[in-house]
Amino acid sequence: MYFIEAENIVKQYANHLALDRVNISIPRGKIFGLLGPNGAGKTTLLRIVNRITAPDSGTVRFDGHPLQVGDTSRIGYLPEERGLYKKMKVGEQAVYFAQLKGLSRREARQRLEAWFQKFDIMRWWNRKLDELSKGMQQKVQFVITVVHRPDLLIFDEPFSGFDPVNVDLLKKEMLELKEKGHTLIFSTHDMASVEEICDEIALIDHSQVVLHGPVHEVRERFRDNIFRLRVTASGPPAPLPGVFSLLSGEKKGGYHELRIRKNDGVSNASLLEALARQCEIHSFAEELPSMNDIFIRTVTQTQPLPSTGHPYHINRS
Repeated sequence: MYFIEAENIVKQYANHLALDRVNISIPRGKIFGLLGPNGAGKTTLLRIVNRITAPDSGTVRFDGHPLQVGDTSRIGYLPEERGLYKKMKVGEQAVYFAQLKGLSRREARQRLEAWFQKFDIMRWWNRKLDELSKGMQQKVQFVITVVHRPDLLIFDEPFSGFDPVNVDLLKKEMLELKEKGHTLIFSTHDMASVEEICDEIALIDHSQVVLHGPVHEVRERFRDNIFRLRVTASGPPAPLPGVFSLLSGEKKGGYHELRIRKNDGVSNASLLEALARQCEIHSFAEELPSMNDIFIRTVTQTQPLPSTGHPYHINRS
């Protein structure tokens, strides 16, 4: 059973169709990446899942039942537009928000102090929020989002404004939350982070889901038959018509490092056999496209999309 299911979600704002029959399914205990260009409808979908706004039609199912008011206590939401009180003391408002999520004042303080120590922001407890740097403020908001230990965590561009050290810190925390059984929805434009931490993704473009599936399988689906090799020979292997073409080559030390494209229908065994007649092969690995490449290719449609099939669907209706 999926933990979150959005079925045929439609949302219209004046003359703008934000979501057009959107369907996504999110497994329990996974990190799910919600991707797409600006204005594609990602934030609208997150706000619907969090009951901030309602769809015009369609259904969201939460843990096996239609999403209802009481489910919001099991959700933590970190919006892209941060919403803390700038003139209020950091610790005071953190306790206040934790109490709104059902914690007693004592339990809230205990949990918050543990998180503040972990994030090295305890010294800011009695300072006003506007005295903190943007990065510090985002750490506070992250803590407030997770302190009540919700089953579902929604992060909308959580790394915005963070330096690389703090980005790495948040990634580690998100992975730890997953290990503890939490389900995470993670909206971002950072495709490298998607490859690092996401289990599955959905890509929304022009208000529709156009790609959906596990990250490793999506990358394999977009494979281009490109391989990297390290060989020794008097010169780079000559391209063999009908077997492979040479994309690039560079001599490093006593080796040639090559990128080649295998022709469709040629097995890896046949490719290696053809290469071995020309050179000694020291390493051989397939180069899968990055999520950044897949994002650009899918959104711009500069190349034909792969054929559809479970567990992916590519929908351009």
